Amino acid sequence: MRTEFDINSNDNALFVTAQCNNHCLMCCQPPGKVDDIESLYEHNIQLLYSAPKELKVLGITGGEPTLLGGKLITLLQEVRKCLPETAIQLLSNGRAFKDTAFTREVCQAAGENFFVGIPFHSDYSGDHNLIAGSKHAYDETMTGLYNLADAGVEIELRVVVNKLNYTRLPRMAEYIFKNLPFVAWTAFMGMERVGLSVKNAEKIWVEPNEYAPILREAVMAMDDWRMDVAIYNIPLCLLPHDCWPFAKQSISDWKVKFLAICNDCDVKEMCCGLFSTSKCKFQGIKPMNL
Repeated sequence: MRTEFDINSNDNALFVTAQCNNHCLMCCQPPGKVDDIESLYEHNIQLLYSAPKELKVLGITGGEPTLLGGKLITLLQEVRKCLPETAIQLLSNGRAFKDTAFTREVCQAAGENFFVGIPFHSDYSGDHNLIAGSKHAYDETMTGLYNLADAGVEIELRVVVNKLNYTRLPRMAEYIFKNLPFVAWTAFMGMERVGLSVKNAEKIWVEPNEYAPILREAVMAMDDWRMDVAIYNIPLCLLPHDCWPFAKQSISDWKVKFLAICNDCDVKEMCCGLFSTSKCKFQGIKPMNL
């Protein structure tokens, strides 16, 4: 749990609960059952009072932050009092935003410079629900996305690439283009091999060098359609060269690592690296020479 903020980091966040109403097959931090909302709320309020005013971005994450209900709204109000100029990034599965009134209250409390990151597991509802671990996830998340868009919120759509959805990536790209054109950008994300992604490896694990050609097709299509698209958590050496401009240094600074072999790589400074938390590295990591 964070006890202070780092003004030089873009990875400052308030962890608000370990509880979640999804049970995603690849979740890196499996949901907890302990009622921790009240204790974490008080901790985060105290943490906010010590936050430097110059903080550029503050994340709100969990678990599922919307399980706080009204406390999420009051927390956002406190953030705005303490950090009026700071961008707020809320990571949520989006299901609670099916409630229009709740959506409006959250957005009003957060004010300007607010964006929400929401997972989109598949254009096919059965796969989305299977990956999310809830039979209601798809319908509620989709309704939530439209309510957030109606409220004028910036939305980052997050596609965690796995064995159950990677063959559909081009279809998902087309679906987003046709049905979710309001999203600010879409991020295709490599998995962190920890938590439930280890337990469910046979069901969901796939190596980036296996899905890279299909990922490229989806990314290039979205770029052709003038939609902002990014790739998170996949080292450059595992991506086609023309995908490099879309790859971001996305791994939190406190858990990024490079292998010894990466020291001979000409593009190391541009690369996201690897998760230090992953139980094993991606296959095919190699130095790139320009």
